[in-house]
Amino acid sequence: MADTAPPQSMEWSRPQEAERRGQGAVLTSYNSTMAACAFRRSIAGQLAKVLDLPPENLIKSISAVPVSRKRHDADFQLSVASIEEGSSSDCLAQDLQLRAQKLAEKLKCDAVVSEISTGPGTVNFTINRELLAKTVLQQVLKDGTQYGTKSELFSAVPKQKTVVEFSSPNIAKKFHIGHLRSTIIGNFIANLKAALGHEVTRINYLGDWGMQFGLLGVGFQQFGDKEKLKSSPLQHLFEVYVQINKAAADENTKKLAMDFFRKLEEHDEQALSLWKEFRDFSIKEYTQIYKRLGVHFDEYSGESFYHEKSREVLKMLEDKGLLQKTIKGTGVVDLSEKKDLSSLSTVIRSDGTSLYITRDLAAAIDRMNKYNWDTMIYVTDRNQSSHFQHLFRILKLMGYDWVDRCQHVSFGLVQGMKTRKGEVIFLEDVLDEVRSRMLENMASAKTTKEVEDPVETAEKVGLAALIIQDFRGLLSSDYQFSWDRALQSRGDTGVFLQYTHARLHSLEQMHGNEPVTDVNVACLQEPGAISVLQHLLRYDEVLYRSSQDLQPKHIVSYLLTLSHLAAVAHRSLPVKGSTPAVAQARLCLFQATRSVLANGMKLLGITPVTRM
Repeated sequence: MADTAPPQSMEWSRPQEAERRGQGAVLTSYNSTMAACAFRRSIAGQLAKVLDLPPENLIKSISAVPVSRKRHDADFQLSVASIEEGSSSDCLAQDLQLRAQKLAEKLKCDAVVSEISTGPGTVNFTINRELLAKTVLQQVLKDGTQYGTKSELFSAVPKQKTVVEFSSPNIAKKFHIGHLRSTIIGNFIANLKAALGHEVTRINYLGDWGMQFGLLGVGFQQFGDKEKLKSSPLQHLFEVYVQINKAAADENTKKLAMDFFRKLEEHDEQALSLWKEFRDFSIKEYTQIYKRLGVHFDEYSGESFYHEKSREVLKMLEDKGLLQKTIKGTGVVDLSEKKDLSSLSTVIRSDGTSLYITRDLAAAIDRMNKYNWDTMIYVTDRNQSSHFQHLFRILKLMGYDWVDRCQHVSFGLVQGMKTRKGEVIFLEDVLDEVRSRMLENMASAKTTKEVEDPVETAEKVGLAALIIQDFRGLLSSDYQFSWDRALQSRGDTGVFLQYTHARLHSLEQMHGNEPVTDVNVACLQEPGAISVLQHLLRYDEVLYRSSQDLQPKHIVSYLLTLSHLAAVAHRSLPVKGSTPAVAQARLCLFQATRSVLANGMKLLGITPVTRM
């Protein structure tokens, strides 16, 4: 029932009918706004009267309280500092505490809020427990895959056309492990933007042009084998590249490489034919890797598309008086504030051939003409930060103010990634290794269920392990990779997320695998149930935070906590052996938990498994 939505006719039974049947609030139908939004709005309405402020000004200052496993806190809190200008820096903690107490004294409990208390500079609100349970569960079950994305936290965020450029490997080379981060980060950003209702175009901007193809072309003429190219294209091209690189210091080899690349730029038929073979073979092999990663693109572009248009860019730079020639004959753009060439960017070689940045300029302009985007995001490692600073600066000098809506999402390096064969270079080796290790772990685990396709399951669980280890910290940070840590079945790992999802799915199957629509929420008042409900309430805030800084770590942390809370609840709130009313209520809670867990995993690029 992975994404099965309940019937649209569901709604909450009338309170008097619930009382007559002696059941408290019962879930049988639906009619409400986003769970957290309804509570925030109710709290904001009462605060607005006391503070004499519009309720809209208070909504974002009211946040869900993070769930603690050690204690049971209120559901929402208002930071006094957030509603008083300058108070966060000017006021002492003692003063803020006093203000919080004074504000709390003016507020009253009502049908929504059952308790009001204060913390360090905060006013805390506890929601009526039965109302909390029924509102959260009905919302999760009704919204399904859209739970959290309809929140009013996003109401002021306009829907945009977004272009995301990511992955972008160099053709004629096997998919390097260095491109894994760009691929999974770009995929996450595109998934998140699409889930929030933006129109997303995913572009794979292949490195398929440049001087390296001059070198590879010469290398293939000397060491290439047409049969090997057909049977194992990228492995053979890699071998050729290694061989020709050894000779790259030789002046004659350098000259031959420059000549070959110049022939490409001049549309020499023989050179272009060989280059096209390299490109076609590369894309075919990359497509298989992307299939394993669960990643797709709307457009395969590449530098080669822009070598002609880069001429137009150079003409524009010249017409605007931005292009200068050096003594060596190269073309540069002066980026310095004082116009003293203390900072410059080379845009054309002395022999007239184009450069990476020239093609990037042409690509940015072309994409604006083609897609009329509102924002364009480039996902590359932080070593390219200087390149993008130059790119954005030149576009600004050219008069393209839309460059202010371009963004470079940079990331650090993965360190210590080795397979059993040794130091890893190729992504395919990593994917094979993680699948192999997961198969071994699954075979030896006592909890493993029989699965139809253990290899496919191991691949999905292994990929989850890679993604979660990668996404746990700030993207800009380097991190040390560890196979043992990534593949642990307990702890904060992708394997644990998959295991939790499979376990909850199994629980649903065991009890009929149908959406639960008739629930007595008075049966969900145990601490374990309340903790899960409180955490489900926070999901829209977590999505909002990730949408603001494009960091997946917020969602990762949320899902790991949800899985740990679900594990505790699974042990303390058994479905089997409980009375029908209690069993139904708990089953509904676990269905809602699995639904939100699956939603978050999919945003991260993880395909949830149902058995493992």
